[in-house]
Amino acid sequence: MKKIFFSALLFVSTACFSQYSELLLAAAERGDVGSQFHIGTAFFQGQGVAQNDAKALQWFRRAAEQGLAEAQYNVGQMLQKGRGAAQDNAEAVQWFRRAAEQGLAVAQYDLGVNFAEGLGVAQNDAEAVRWFRRAADQGSVKAQYNLGLMIDKGRGGKQGDVEAVQWFRRAAEQGLAEAQFLLGIHLSAGRGVSKNYEQAYFWLLLAGAHLEKSRDARDLVQRHLSSSQVTETQSRAAAWKPKQP
Repeated sequence: MKKIFFSALLFVSTACFSQYSELLLAAAERGDVGSQFHIGTAFFQGQGVAQNDAKALQWFRRAAEQGLAEAQYNVGQMLQKGRGAAQDNAEAVQWFRRAAEQGLAVAQYDLGVNFAEGLGVAQNDAEAVRWFRRAADQGSVKAQYNLGLMIDKGRGGKQGDVEAVQWFRRAAEQGLAEAQFLLGIHLSAGRGVSKNYEQAYFWLLLAGAHLEKSRDARDLVQRHLSSSQVTETQSRAAAWKPKQP
């Protein structure tokens, strides 16, 4: 299976710890979940206080235990990366699940990744597909791409070129180069969609701006087009902008 992407960013607040440190600490100690989250952010980013992963994790955990989905996700991310505590994929999965069940798309995606790769949980393609789909339905571009990959390979359910192409297209329209590349390949081969060299060339042009592997496929497809088609498609690609999720 092609590479599955991992989320890299935590949720953070914009509060300035140095300006409100005493008030925030007092509120956090009283159990105010927002203040706990803000303090966790301050220690995680080193905002107005010395950067300290262990203290960041401590405060994110306190907010997470009160049910804040973003804090639950942050705890999962930190445990998965071994920041602030020993790496613990199994506990990370537990926190991803709690946030995912509240509808947090990025947690749903990461939970899908863990099931697909067997990280901290028994490998389960059907569960991976289920969580990728929930995140993809909310517009997560990486979930859309990975769901397309799973369906394209028949992992976690019936193989289906048509549905795979639909998910590749949704991710491609948001600007994900890997999805643009695979959409172009399917269009050029007529897999799951009517063969269309002009559209294939368009998507491979876009992908080629970021993926070297797309350029050879783009050049092969170009041979099937007239010079006017090449010029027109290049103009469309130059003016193209990704959709917002």
